[in-house]
Amino acid sequence: MSAFTEVESVVIRFSGDSGDGMQLTGTQFSNTSAIMGNDIATFPDYPAEIRAPQGTIAGVSGFQIHFGSREIFTPGDEADMLVAFNPAALMVNLKDLKKGGTLLVNSDAFSDSKVAKAGFQTNPIDSGELDGYKVIKVPIDSQTIEALKDIELDTKSKKRCKNFYALGMTYFLYHREMQTTLQWIEDKFSDHPELLLANQTAMKAGAHFAETLEEVVSTYKVSSAKVDPGIYRQINGNTSTAWGFIKAAEAANLPLFLGSYPITPASDILHELSKYKEFDVKTFQAEDEIAAICAAIGASLAGSLAITTSSGPGIALKAEAIGMAISYEMPLVIVNVQRGGPSTGLPTKTEQSDLFQALYGRNGDAPLIIVAASRPNDCFNMAYEASRLALEHMSPVIMLTDGYIANGTEPWKIPDIDTDYAQINHKMLDPKTVDTENWNWISRDPKTHVRDWAIPGMPGLEHRVGGLEKDFETGNVSYDPANHQKMSDTRRDKIEAVKENIPLQEIEGEASGDLLIISWGGTYGAVEMAMRALQKEGKKISLMHLRYINPMPKNVGEVIKNFKKIIVPELNMGQMVHIINAKYGCNAISYHKVEGLPFKISELKTAFTQALNEV
Repeated sequence: MSAFTEVESVVIRFSGDSGDGMQLTGTQFSNTSAIMGNDIATFPDYPAEIRAPQGTIAGVSGFQIHFGSREIFTPGDEADMLVAFNPAALMVNLKDLKKGGTLLVNSDAFSDSKVAKAGFQTNPIDSGELDGYKVIKVPIDSQTIEALKDIELDTKSKKRCKNFYALGMTYFLYHREMQTTLQWIEDKFSDHPELLLANQTAMKAGAHFAETLEEVVSTYKVSSAKVDPGIYRQINGNTSTAWGFIKAAEAANLPLFLGSYPITPASDILHELSKYKEFDVKTFQAEDEIAAICAAIGASLAGSLAITTSSGPGIALKAEAIGMAISYEMPLVIVNVQRGGPSTGLPTKTEQSDLFQALYGRNGDAPLIIVAASRPNDCFNMAYEASRLALEHMSPVIMLTDGYIANGTEPWKIPDIDTDYAQINHKMLDPKTVDTENWNWISRDPKTHVRDWAIPGMPGLEHRVGGLEKDFETGNVSYDPANHQKMSDTRRDKIEAVKENIPLQEIEGEASGDLLIISWGGTYGAVEMAMRALQKEGKKISLMHLRYINPMPKNVGEVIKNFKKIIVPELNMGQMVHIINAKYGCNAISYHKVEGLPFKISELKTAFTQALNEV
């Protein structure tokens, strides 16, 4: 083995056609890195077109992984290495490769027709356009086929193994161990021995070929990260969300019901929960979004922890039923995995543009609780919290994640679920312990304004619910103006009372200073890293990341008062900044973008520096 350069972290992006196996390749690289002890963060980038023409920009699929020997918060800004399987992948991703970075291109794919289809005027391999990069030109297609010449497979099947050939090359270049992936191939293709042999052979051949490039290509080593002791597994946001709901149902001793309609990027929550029937989980794939939420409301009425999942367009369709659940005062969790909008928008890209929709996207004054996850591994916690608040406050709760969190992966330290998560004390009544003669279904706790949870049809607890306004005293239908005012005030006060049941807002950095960053949702990692970089330069900058959106923790206003300037970075046109200014009158400034991509650390650092210079 030749000498290598030891580095603290590396960013690699795999990119090709949607049928080239980029997600699989990136996942195997990240799994191997996690097992080798690196901290990691990943970002899969899917094409929006289901069957875009091969070799076109519309069909480019990518997977970026950031792995290191230190704590990793984001999938990284610019890539240290780009693996481009065709000209379209190069066209889309070259701008995100660091100058001087390593570029591995499949030269077999750079025919004149494919180069033109990708939008290049001339072949970039020969034109000098790639000067300034460390270019490794490899005929990956033909070398993969040659490596598999003794295996009885057709040429097309052999060519499909090229992603493992490229993976083998990157494993050598970054000192990755192949055994984990070799075992995965063995398990995956145990019923197809010829495919098992082909993929393993291709990966080994790629590593052996890379070894012959030692004289012209540097190799790198990334040591294991120092992490808290414990058992870890790699997890993405949607899986984390699903598991959080399972834990919440167990903590509440209730069955779990999910009513959902498939939509990108939320569908995997449905897929994941459907695997766990043995945990009393029921999943229902409805014919549309309205049926999905109405089924969930019915399950809640019948005594389940009820969930419905979607993205922005689906939440729009669920709006009336959400208002009905507010009128019913029933526990219900609505998950919105946000994507680019409006309408169908950017279905495979990330955004934070549904905050106003979550707060106000219903007819009438219809307040509810809103929480937001910050990272893939935080989705478990916030799914549990959303469930807890829904059950303890008899209210719908919207949980916001986004495409970046949902599809991204990172290590998750498996908690002690028996001690780290308390039992959830819901409001469901047992008719055996209730004075049914004097019971009134609409009666409330005087402090929290929360009513009891009585299952319709229970002897002695019979009552009627509906979307029409109720009388505050009797629960009967009422059109009295004064009563409507009182019920509207009560619904507002019930949500405001949740402040007493959520933790105080924490702050990262000093409690006072020149600049306070207020962030929420999936921007956390990039914001955190940009803040840390500026703190090392001696800047008086701190971070307040919000996970409880409505209501906000009761000390948020006091935190804001201790800073000269407030900036709110978000992936929308400036929604949270309007809310912050309306609530606290702090003249916060906005930094925002809507490109379908997460923030880069570098662009945030520039924005924060400019804000500091204006203090």
